[in-house]
Amino acid sequence: MRKLALALTLLAGPAFATGLQIEVAGEANGTITIDLLEDVAPGHVEQITALAGEGAYDNVVFHRVIDGFMAQTGDVQFGDMTDEAFSMERAGLGGSERDDLAAEFSSESFDRGVVGMARSQSPNSGNSQFFIMFAPAPHLNGQYTVVGRVTEGMEVVDAIKRGAGRNGAVLGEPDRMVSVTVTD
Repeated sequence: MRKLALALTLLAGPAFATGLQIEVAGEANGTITIDLLEDVAPGHVEQITALAGEGAYDNVVFHRVIDGFMAQTGDVQFGDMTDEAFSMERAGLGGSERDDLAAEFSSESFDRGVVGMARSQSPNSGNSQFFIMFAPAPHLNGQYTVVGRVTEGMEVVDAIKRGAGRNGAVLGEPDRMVSVTVTD
């Protein structure tokens, strides 16, 4: 039924909100504003805005942050710092209860400030996690779905606590998205 609803939404054309406002706390403190690209990745934008509207991203940590590359967040299953079962060792291993998404590759480039959808090795495994680029990464072009661009608050992105563990894992107290709001 969910797939039918998504298909009908896609056929009707984008009718989503156009952005996100993310309040960040930790080493980085401030607001990140993202313009979502409904015309480029309508299914992914619908999923992200639905999760944000439900409050699923609130208090979710930046669990993987690689200096000079990107900051990853959005694990709504294991990444909520306020959940009593929270553990940084598990953050980044989960997704949401929603179905995984088919890739929506485009000609958009992974430049500084671009927001992409994280996934496993399968191109069709994006779910809730996303990442924000610190610097261009052309090797990601056509390999990951671009969902948006930071329009304000890149200085907040730049201040996010860097990972010092294996593959950019954040050690100690991570930065988090205190709240994620859908904007028009």
